[in-house]
Amino acid sequence: MLWGTGDELIILGHGFGTDQSVWKHVLPHLLDDYCIILFDNMDAGTTNPEHFSFQRYSTLHGYADDLLSILDELEVQSCIYVGHSVAGMVGCLASIERPLFFSKVIMLSASPRYLNDANYVGGFEQEDLNQLFLAMQSNFKAWVSGFTPLVVGPDIQSPAVQEFGQTLFNIWPDIAFSVAKTIFQSDLSLISDY
Repeated sequence: MLWGTGDELIILGHGFGTDQSVWKHVLPHLLDDYCIILFDNMDAGTTNPEHFSFQRYSTLHGYADDLLSILDELEVQSCIYVGHSVAGMVGCLASIERPLFFSKVIMLSASPRYLNDANYVGGFEQEDLNQLFLAMQSNFKAWVSGFTPLVVGPDIQSPAVQEFGQTLFNIWPDIAFSVAKTIFQSDLSLISDY
């Protein structure tokens, strides 16, 4: 979706569990100075789950290819890309593939790797992730209810927590599980090798 009246183009990419509506509070501040492209990742609850390819999205490269396809389709020559969470890493991969598309890549709370090892702190041990995946598969609704305040904040009555919980719950459970595994098991910490 295209918004704004400015000459410079910004593309806003959302993270896991959200959709393009996550930008609704930022968008009004950009409309006068920029032209804005919003899109939903294929795993967002707003997209048709029948079109989700478990194979294509088993790596972040599938999402980077989608981003490049959007840029091609809209005949974008150059843009500022802002990616939240995993979308930051998607933008990074896309910019490596086609650097001339991107004048800037801005990553908000992005991580190249979530799994700890001897020389890297990603935030999770493998057992933590195994428990997260098990909880998702056992009772998705309960997992969403517990995961949401951990990610957004403890006030479960706040609009931000409610909105994230709703957008996360809108994702089909099998798709959410697959995407979570892709994200949390990904390792782009050696991205210079790509």
